[in-house]
Amino acid sequence: MPLSRREFLKTGGAAGALLLARPWSRALATTLGPQQASRTSRLFPGTTLVHADLHNHSLLSDGDGDAANAFVSMRDAGLDVAALTDHSTFGLGAGEACPPGGCSLVGINEERWQRAGVLADAANADGAFTAIRGFEWSSPTLGHVNVWFSERWIDPFHTGGTSTGEGAAQFAHENVPGADDIAPELEALVRSAPTNGAGMRAFYEWLKAPTDTPVLGGGLDGIAGFNHPGREPGRFGYFAHDPGLAGRIVSLEVFNRSEDYLFEGTENGYPSPLNDCLNAGWRVGLLGVTDEHGTSWGAPTGKGRAGLWVGELSRPSVREAMSARRFFATRERGLRVDASANGIRMGGVVPHSAGPVRFELDIDRGEEWYGRDLSVQILRPGTVMPSVAQAVDVRVPINEGPDQEPVISFEVPIDAADGDWTVLRISDPNQPPDGRADDQYRSFGRAIAYTSPFFLQP
Repeated sequence: MPLSRREFLKTGGAAGALLLARPWSRALATTLGPQQASRTSRLFPGTTLVHADLHNHSLLSDGDGDAANAFVSMRDAGLDVAALTDHSTFGLGAGEACPPGGCSLVGINEERWQRAGVLADAANADGAFTAIRGFEWSSPTLGHVNVWFSERWIDPFHTGGTSTGEGAAQFAHENVPGADDIAPELEALVRSAPTNGAGMRAFYEWLKAPTDTPVLGGGLDGIAGFNHPGREPGRFGYFAHDPGLAGRIVSLEVFNRSEDYLFEGTENGYPSPLNDCLNAGWRVGLLGVTDEHGTSWGAPTGKGRAGLWVGELSRPSVREAMSARRFFATRERGLRVDASANGIRMGGVVPHSAGPVRFELDIDRGEEWYGRDLSVQILRPGTVMPSVAQAVDVRVPINEGPDQEPVISFEVPIDAADGDWTVLRISDPNQPPDGRADDQYRSFGRAIAYTSPFFLQP
């Protein structure tokens, strides 16, 4: 019989005692280094930037470290918002024995889920540090989805989570000699099949169900996001869209660990996951995460993280920012990015049919970045890769002091008939590009940040 949260708090709450007793002295994390930029947007000064990592693991599933140390490590590393999101895979009940070889591939059970909640509650301190419990629904064929802020959890074993042919062409390409001749036709056939996306439906129905739904409960109180998209060949049933979750699936990981998922699968002719997801109709923001499986939570450099624009540092405000897609993905510690299109902030709906769109970009990482040359690509819907409507060479302005310069601004002609989204990709042309980049993207160098999309509405 699974432990209730109240029972676990009575019997296992001591697991969070270390965090409860820890003296939190900083109002906001300040250990990001000497290049820390101001946390105030020059475009929308009513919110504050917080640095976040929303995807991490521990020994509660297949990580290496004790979950009791995770939030301490992430706060000490300079994060303001952190989530522990251990895998759910087979859904063992509390007290059930692990299979031979251990529980690392099984993932959380009810007891571990409750322990993660205790630890998050103990670490959470409004105004100083936001700690979030989540879980990663982990289908080996369709993909992994993070769920945050829910009281209940679920796993693929109880919600289908099996491909109905999606990814068969990619699997054949990678594992069956000579299959390249039929892979394109197989891919097209599966994408057009009426069963496309059927493997995700039971999980999506769970996300839409009230928490007190009999037997499996429901995740109506949570929000969710697509993780390392395209790593599992089924690609969430080729991102088959569910309008009932349009407001609840809020993110797509574009930086996971040190990898840029814009290019996932494109070297073999498969669409960029960014194209696949946004073209399918999902209105997601773009997220960077560490996806830590070791014991150095929050500390690695060069790995994904996110910047969220919040009204205050609290769970409700973090959730509101995520739901508004008011965040950006980066691999740079301490980076500040904000952007607007015709005065509408990233993540928002821009009334526009055709003609020039005026973009403004606020970017800063301290004095050592002043004058740094960067490239901004305006991404639009494409086939394999997003098309580049325009690439703009920019220079990081002086952002503070008497010599402060204007924010970066430029106009780009955009026709909403060509697709209803656009993304700003910021790269450093002096850093080596992704090895999978084509000639055009190779010329832009290494991506350092992505804004969340702007969604065009004629």
